[in-house]
Amino acid sequence: MAANNAVLNRLEQKGAEADQVIEYLKQQVALLKEKAILQASLREEKKLRVENAKLKKEIEGLKQELIQAEIRNGVKQVAIPPGTTASFSDDVPQPTAVAPSPGLKDQIKGEDEEKKKKEKVEKKGEKKEKKQQPAAGSNDAKPVDVSRLDLRVGCITTAEKHPDADALYVEEVDVGEASPRTVVSGLVKHVPLDQMQNRMVILLCNLKPAKMRGVVSQAMVMCASSPEKVEILAPPPGAVPGDRITFEGFPGK
Repeated sequence: MAANNAVLNRLEQKGAEADQVIEYLKQQVALLKEKAILQASLREEKKLRVENAKLKKEIEGLKQELIQAEIRNGVKQVAIPPGTTASFSDDVPQPTAVAPSPGLKDQIKGEDEEKKKKEKVEKKGEKKEKKQQPAAGSNDAKPVDVSRLDLRVGCITTAEKHPDADALYVEEVDVGEASPRTVVSGLVKHVPLDQMQNRMVILLCNLKPAKMRGVVSQAMVMCASSPEKVEILAPPPGAVPGDRITFEGFPGK
């Protein structure tokens, strides 16, 4: 009996020790799970920070493109003084303020400096052109009328979608010159692509070339529009590329 009691006591002691080992292992497993969750959270946080930085950079790039587009279209840029809050109407969504990272701040600063240099050069060029233009009261001043428009008949030889703009076509147009002109037109929503091929049109040719989403446009396709639709103007039958469009009573060039 004594021997049996001793064996039972040892078994009970071993069982208690096993329970302690099991409890310890459970605690270790719980700690490992928490550590794994924490590491996964840190990796996800790092990934989100990287993606957030990329998005900030893209937003700033789009912002600069928008500003340049507005400047090209004559929209005056008004700087908001620090500490003031811009007010928006109810139907215009308010942009969310994003604090740029230090690296992005340096990039923005560099872009702003480059932009200021370009604006100085453009202003100098404009002043030079104004000096070269004849005075309004001089004998060389031309009348301001419709004859100032260099409208010519052209033929679209090829047309394709703009690679970087869904609403724009890029056309090669024969206007009777040594080489065709590249023209960018916002007609995707109004004229199917197949109807742009080998089509006779009227071009405004004495516009200053303008870069539209990376492609320089050298003229403008003239259209008629109404609230319902937009149609390309068709030249008279028998017209050939290079023919000048004139207006009765305005013989000037």
